[in-house]
Amino acid sequence: MSAVASGTRPPRRPRRLAYPVFRTVMIVLIVLVLVLPIVWMLLASLKTTVDIYQPARVLDFTPTLDNYARVFAQQNFLLFMVNSFVVAAVSTVLSMIIGLPAAYAMSRFLMRRSAAWVLLARIIPGISLLVPWYIIFAGMGLVGGYGALILSHMFVSLPLIVWILMSFFDGLPIELEESAQIDGLTPIGAFLRISLPLSSPGIATSGILAFIFSWNNFIFALVLSSESTKTLPVAIFNFLGYASIDWGGLMAASAVITLPVMLVALLTQKYIVSGLTAGATKG
Repeated sequence: MSAVASGTRPPRRPRRLAYPVFRTVMIVLIVLVLVLPIVWMLLASLKTTVDIYQPARVLDFTPTLDNYARVFAQQNFLLFMVNSFVVAAVSTVLSMIIGLPAAYAMSRFLMRRSAAWVLLARIIPGISLLVPWYIIFAGMGLVGGYGALILSHMFVSLPLIVWILMSFFDGLPIELEESAQIDGLTPIGAFLRISLPLSSPGIATSGILAFIFSWNNFIFALVLSSESTKTLPVAIFNFLGYASIDWGGLMAASAVITLPVMLVALLTQKYIVSGLTAGATKG
């Protein structure tokens, strides 16, 4: 007599725990690889140079804020933070003003060749353009000012904004704009009143990513900035000497650079994810 006929349930198969265990182990390993350097950086920023060089004092040490005091009092990092914010914010806003209509036109008029050229500009290493940029900006008298930094950072942020918003506009039904034009709106009016509000997740996503990339950019500011317009990634070189390295000040400066970006990324994570996934489907 079968188990069903006798009224008893067949024994359950043992659950396969291999995949859940493997997934958990991999997640833990990835988190450790990503988090441990940041934790070590934060701990080292609160240590003296002697404690940093002693492996036995990884956790057993007396915290000090002297490194942060040296960063802001002696190295004037507050000015460098303002420089980084001004360059990142202005370059992102200008790239958004240009990139929004450009992405809309390329999406609606199927300008795939133009989009490919924009993508090519994103792929080209920025260091290959530094010499021409320096010659051009020097001839215009822009080297050492905000203008050269903002224009060079737009080279990174503009293609990023265009490509993110292009995929987003591709996912917006064109029937909405056609209905708005039937109701009396012009094509520009339909873009401003219909497409632009609906694309707010994509705008937020591209703007946040462009700001973060500009904040972290190093090579452009290294060549095109001056002492008064130096940004944070370049200012960190102040702690690197010919014969020695101020590891405490270096870790404190690294924390000053990293923590604002990490905070922005954590606070806006849901907007970035929703914006990228919203442009991944059509209709």
